[in-house]
Amino acid sequence: MPLQSLAEYESLAEQAHGHLCAGQILGLRMALCGMGLLGLEEPAGADRQRLVTFVEIDRCVTDAIAVVTGCRLGRRALKFRDFGKVAATFCDLRRDLAVRIAARESCRQRADEMHPELPDRRQRQMRAYRELPDGELFDIQWVRVKLAPEDLPGFKAPRVVCAECGEGIGFRREVVRDGRTVCRACAGERYWERL
Repeated sequence: MPLQSLAEYESLAEQAHGHLCAGQILGLRMALCGMGLLGLEEPAGADRQRLVTFVEIDRCVTDAIAVVTGCRLGRRALKFRDFGKVAATFCDLRRDLAVRIAARESCRQRADEMHPELPDRRQRQMRAYRELPDGELFDIQWVRVKLAPEDLPGFKAPRVVCAECGEGIGFRREVVRDGRTVCRACAGERYWERL
């Protein structure tokens, strides 16, 4: 599917996310900017196999980026790095080219300055985020992202079994400790604790 207009994506983002907000608009604009800079016209279609996107926050922006790019965790094309930043890096695998786009901190104040007639700050942001040029909304950097083969979409590897808990581990995510193959949770990277 070719890239669509911002208004068309707003409708899709609202359906996917459950509401439309300033973060959604910012994410849509961020993804459209990235696709334009990389020259990808059909990120969710013909260009799907060549795009991997890293997002740095688990907020509304991320859902909107997925709407434009078609990148999903389940397709291994969306990567989450919890840096707490409204930023994303769009990687063209075919050309080994990537662009990182971060929302400028000043865009919130800029929205207030542009639309003081709107009483609600969220409405000011939504309108301004539709109108501001990319250069005022975003800091844009060309970057290099090194992806290991096991991080690429479509990677296949044998599953191994954790010697500690017995759970299967895929995509070379196992750890070898004291000569034993264990999962990351059993190696101490657990985000949960047993009750």
